Amino acid sequence: MAQEFPTQAQVVIIGGGIIGCSVAYHLTKLGWRDVVLLEQGQLSGGTTWHAAGLVGQLRSHANMTSLIKYSTQLYTELEAETGLATGWKNCGSLSVARTVDRMTVLKRTAASARAQGVAIEVISPKEAQDLWPVMAIDDLVGAVWLPGDGKANPTDLTQSLAKGARSRGARIFERVRVTGVSVANGAVTGVETDRGAISAEIVVNCAGQWARKVGKMCGVSVPLHSAEHMYIVTGRIEGVHPDLPVMRDPDGYIYFKEEVGGLVMGGFEPEAKPWGMAGIPDDFEFALL
Repeated sequence: MAQEFPTQAQVVIIGGGIIGCSVAYHLTKLGWRDVVLLEQGQLSGGTTWHAAGLVGQLRSHANMTSLIKYSTQLYTELEAETGLATGWKNCGSLSVARTVDRMTVLKRTAASARAQGVAIEVISPKEAQDLWPVMAIDDLVGAVWLPGDGKANPTDLTQSLAKGARSRGARIFERVRVTGVSVANGAVTGVETDRGAISAEIVVNCAGQWARKVGKMCGVSVPLHSAEHMYIVTGRIEGVHPDLPVMRDPDGYIYFKEEVGGLVMGGFEPEAKPWGMAGIPDDFEFALL
């Protein structure tokens, strides 16, 4: 039976990607019941669908390391809770250094991660090659190995979080477009949608690549924009298997992960090219450039 569209809620979450569904999941886990999530297309569309699904705990900020450490634990337990697969694979990850300066940065970040209880080892180029046999190491200074890292399927993970949120009372509506955010006396009071208005005490902007557009609806500047990135998918490569660790090469601005016996290689340019400066189409959900 179709849900009745609400006219009020304690919390309205805009965006049904992995962040929006995670907010709904965690709010309901904390005991909040009057939670409404609105998605303009289908759950996991947009930014989430374009994500690589890498789960790495090595971060420059301690709070981010703590957050990802929690995520690895959550992804391990979520499938058992909801019955939906998340695609989580604890294959570990490597970050390699081509320069002495990069190795110094990795060692410092590793020390910080270790202080937070993250399992991490500083290793030699040869030890890195033992873990990642398809790699040439003649230009490497060293690497760090994180056995607790891995990869997940962003779409499956989103659906699993959404099911967990629904099971505790969250109401999730797809194909609902937010057209405005209502404000009174400097505070948010609700949202307007193409199916009617919803009054709310709290509105959470989880719109991903449309977050800037949503922010503008109530005079908030969100410093976020989509950028073009290139990636390559290979055929099968001998020595590449499902348990091959994720590998990051920050000096080369690229990551590698196994996919169906081959590799996905994603590049991140130091000066990325912005995309969609005239506005990002609302239906750019499951599409590529």
